[in-house]
Amino acid sequence: MKRAFLFIICIFLTVTSFSQNIKGSWSGELDALGIKIPLVINIQEKEGVYSATMDSPSQGAKGIPISAINFENSKLTFSISAGGIEYEGLMQNDSITGTFKQSGMSFPLTFKQTEIKSTPINRPQEPKPPFPYNSEDLRFENKDAGISLAGTLTLPKEGKNFPVAILVSGSGPEDRNEEVFNHKPFLVLSDYLTRNGIAVLRYDDRGVAESGGKYQTATIDDFVTDAAAAVSYLKTRKEINPKKIGIIGHSEGGTIAFLLAGKKNNGLAYIVSMAGMSIHGDSLLRMQRYLISKAMGVPDEVIEKNQEFMEIVHTVVNKYSLEDFLQNMDNITEEFLPDAYKGNDAVKASFQKSVKQLMAPEMKSLINCNPYDALTKIKCPVFALNGEKDLQVPADANLDLVKTLVKSRATVKKYPGLNHLFQHCETGLHTEYGSIEETISPEVLGDIAGWIKGVVK
Repeated sequence: MKRAFLFIICIFLTVTSFSQNIKGSWSGELDALGIKIPLVINIQEKEGVYSATMDSPSQGAKGIPISAINFENSKLTFSISAGGIEYEGLMQNDSITGTFKQSGMSFPLTFKQTEIKSTPINRPQEPKPPFPYNSEDLRFENKDAGISLAGTLTLPKEGKNFPVAILVSGSGPEDRNEEVFNHKPFLVLSDYLTRNGIAVLRYDDRGVAESGGKYQTATIDDFVTDAAAAVSYLKTRKEINPKKIGIIGHSEGGTIAFLLAGKKNNGLAYIVSMAGMSIHGDSLLRMQRYLISKAMGVPDEVIEKNQEFMEIVHTVVNKYSLEDFLQNMDNITEEFLPDAYKGNDAVKASFQKSVKQLMAPEMKSLINCNPYDALTKIKCPVFALNGEKDLQVPADANLDLVKTLVKSRATVKKYPGLNHLFQHCETGLHTEYGSIEETISPEVLGDIAGWIKGVVK
């Protein structure tokens, strides 16, 4: 849920013809309804054939392949088909002046050929060695899935019988630090907790970095079994108090914490949900699309049309399997796409792309996920927190349901001015994540550590 990137990576195909030297890096700033998005295109040419990639530095996205590019008679055109992106511009001297198109909207965009200098990224909260605690890289087994997961366990140097927190990441393939936009939230969080006497286990998602298994075929239920395997492993460690094992989940990881805590004999002493989804997944995606569009200044009529379009996409996703859709893609598209769009190849491609994205196992399981029943069965203490400006997992709707359904001791808190990553922000949009130096609000770090100490004493 936290990865709402503007671009989607696709395989490149290039076309040729040239009259001027357009090779090199070109930078520009897209003004998308008041949101400033720096972009860089990197153009290469070999034997008369062009290829290119695009970077979106503020979004932490680099090397995005451009699917088609043509340069002829000073005119540059390129597209990223999977993202529904098109650009057309005219090269004059050291500038390319043109129009950027996406999702039916057009924006002026001028690129200038400049030497791209790497700007140091300041992440003041990222901890640096030497650390005042012990750190151990390890592996543990998810026996039911037949895979081995890799992670890091940090332990205070003094004492024994420690309480422990298992960190569970959000959607998308994540490493043990949950690295995104050059931030390492789980490294910052684990460092803070361990310095405060709480052991921490963080691990690479299945199929990511050093962990086994396949991420692409996994569902939320599979990730729940991975978290359960981490609980079982920690019960074997002599340094850990087996009655003080808890989970801190971020975004989808918070939902995983809810689902595991709702199972019998889960072994959890507590859970912390950092922007975890408690409402039905289908409803969450609708709210997410609306809030992000409003924050970007998209006109209401465009938002309404997009929501109607995505309702049709959801219908297809829920009716067919991915295999059936791929085998009958054109027929299904013809059946469900409204007549007004059937002659529009761009809309047809966007429809098919959207269906395939939401049919990925993780996304389809998210759409159909309803934590309601699990929330009513949770018996351990719960701390649910959200940022007020979270546009991906809206605070009020999700925190209110936790307060209503969790029968055990539940603490909820909404933090003014914080986004989905718990950073102080202006708009809450994902386009800010990478430009903000703060990784996690110090207040959030302190509250989590203090709350855990209070429930495991």
